[in-house]
Amino acid sequence: MLAREVLEELVRVLGRENVLTEQEDLLTYAYDATAAMKHHKPDVVVAPLSTEQVADVVKIALRYHVPIYTRGSGTNLSGGTIPVEGGMVLSMLHLNKILEVDQDNLTATVQPGVIIQALNDEAAKHGLLYPPDPGTVTTATMGGSVSECSGGLRGLKYGVTKHYIMGLQMVLANGEVTRWGGKTVKNVTGYDLVALFTGAEGTLGIITEIIVKLIPAPEARKSMLAVFDDVDKAGRAIAAIIRNKVIPATLEILDNVTIQTVENFVHAGLPMDAEAVLLCEVDGYKEVVQREAVLVERIMKEEGAVQLKIAKDDKERDLLWLARRSALPALAQKRPTTVLEDATVPRSKIPDMLKAIRRIATKYNLQIATFGHAGDGNLHPTIITDERDAEEMKRVHLAVDEIFETALALGGTLSGEHGIGIAKMKYLNREFGEAGVAALKRIKEALDPNYLLNPGKIVRRD
Repeated sequence: MLAREVLEELVRVLGRENVLTEQEDLLTYAYDATAAMKHHKPDVVVAPLSTEQVADVVKIALRYHVPIYTRGSGTNLSGGTIPVEGGMVLSMLHLNKILEVDQDNLTATVQPGVIIQALNDEAAKHGLLYPPDPGTVTTATMGGSVSECSGGLRGLKYGVTKHYIMGLQMVLANGEVTRWGGKTVKNVTGYDLVALFTGAEGTLGIITEIIVKLIPAPEARKSMLAVFDDVDKAGRAIAAIIRNKVIPATLEILDNVTIQTVENFVHAGLPMDAEAVLLCEVDGYKEVVQREAVLVERIMKEEGAVQLKIAKDDKERDLLWLARRSALPALAQKRPTTVLEDATVPRSKIPDMLKAIRRIATKYNLQIATFGHAGDGNLHPTIITDERDAEEMKRVHLAVDEIFETALALGGTLSGEHGIGIAKMKYLNREFGEAGVAALKRIKEALDPNYLLNPGKIVRRD
């Protein structure tokens, strides 16, 4: 329980309507989208309306040693917004304005509560595009996306969130307001603190304003579905496309379990008997799109595709991508718990990783559906399980351990886009070693010596 004077100060700064203390309100902030994760209820939820109010709240928290858990829509998949030490959830959803779209500098300035799709809808009015598009693009916030450095379907060609963040306004752990970066294309002044805070999961500061890079929207695009009777052939096709120096905007894979589940969910016309499908989209100038589409078709056939379907209009295209974006919600209907991971490997190792996932599923007698951004090496092995079954969950944890061990052994990383949060903290030593984790702690302690910002995530105090 928070002291009465803490709540009184919060109400004085924010107003009673922006300070939630009722149990039914607090319960809704005790968890996020991460499966099989223990719930932790905060002591209070606050919703500031300005950067100045955020700074005031941080100063109150510092004065009374109250942990702060900054939250957007709560769609993250690593336990990143769960308030494991109680304290305060800082909801940024009221800070939801698109402040500017600057066509001369190809930038947009937004508040952290802006929904990613809302930014893209506004940019599209000017013939522009903000490329990062995580699966939750219609619900996830810009602040959460920057904090997790989310990726998405277009990561292969266009990169991930960190490639588009040009400037940040931050409230630091002592309540000071700072700005780094800006609209200039080049900026090498001092340390690259924009890069440091992007992907820091709210553990180093609180984002209150974001300047992003926009690009001209592509003139044309073409989507296709390639069907394979063997997952290994699909894996080899991915490598062959990149080897032939074609970089699609999107290159996604769905295995048989995912195909069947998604088709029953959205009825997109996916072949239920296929062992794997690849969804591919090329975009750019019309002439380039036509040439690359022909080349990709030829490579798919050479690598063993038994069927190719080209979307003939936007309606067919949208249906194909609806199928891909429906993978997780469709799989979530099969059993009570879906443990979704994002082990990421070099593109050339995708066939090896796909084989390993199938081997691990057999070894631990688990159903693992695999889909994901195969073109950039970011797979989502998804274990379909029931967290109420203690014996099965033991096997799930062993399987997850082995998935990450395999990814690291193949030269990969623990996370391509979901972040570390709570879920992957125990694996950090395996990727960075003790010295690397110690360096992370020193950065944390330099900027947040009291461990008040999202404590219990990425690194813990000794």
